[in-house]
Amino acid sequence: MLEVLGTERIAPSLVRVRLGGPGMAGFAPNEFTDAYVKLLFVKPELGLQPPYDLAALRESLEPDDRPVTRTYSVREVREDCIALDFVVHGDEGLAGPWAASVQPGELIALHGPGGGYAPDESADWHLLVGDESALPAIARALEALPADARAIALLEVRDASEEIALRHPEGAQVRWLHRGAPSPDSTTLLAEAVAALEFPEGRVHAFVHGERESIKALRDELFGRRGLERAQVSLSGYWAQGRTEDRFQAEKREPIGQILPPEPQPA
Repeated sequence: MLEVLGTERIAPSLVRVRLGGPGMAGFAPNEFTDAYVKLLFVKPELGLQPPYDLAALRESLEPDDRPVTRTYSVREVREDCIALDFVVHGDEGLAGPWAASVQPGELIALHGPGGGYAPDESADWHLLVGDESALPAIARALEALPADARAIALLEVRDASEEIALRHPEGAQVRWLHRGAPSPDSTTLLAEAVAALEFPEGRVHAFVHGERESIKALRDELFGRRGLERAQVSLSGYWAQGRTEDRFQAEKREPIGQILPPEPQPA
């Protein structure tokens, strides 16, 4: 459980929330640049305060009133706090409106951090591709690269007003792609940008995360046309156009939600 220390609007649709307080003593950072936490949200009208006894709440509350989980990448870790960046579209969704209106001193329950990616120092160059949902992890990856690293970052946002300053090595190229409002027609934007790239010489290590259908198009480009090996690419869909978070999570168990086939198990 952490305490809200403050918020900052870093772009028209991005709000940064800093969390800290006594609970930071139990927060154990990991080595992953895509580290994430799972936040627990409850309906304000229920009057529940964290920490929550989830087992007891499952017994006492109707399914629609039970805490729900939302996953967010950790943008920054300091000794006294962490920072999370939220995409906010008015009253749409659950976590975004919370981030836009939360006040210092409020408490939030969370699990984590988890994670699975950090730039491979043995790679010759790095490819970082994603939309706003992947921007915190890509920003951390750029900051973690050695000073002599080569990288190309392709970042999809609505328009130029959503571009934010990023720290990166001199040999890293950051390219912003403007799609307008999200729509089914924009899901190929990143794949088309990658298809147009002239890949530098050497072995690439890639981080490719964002909207599910966009990631499928990138999967086909990277594994099909470019012939990359699975171990070279961290690939994941963070959300799906036209889906609520709960529906998106449920579809991960359905064919439409599968980004990659399961890895074969050893005999």
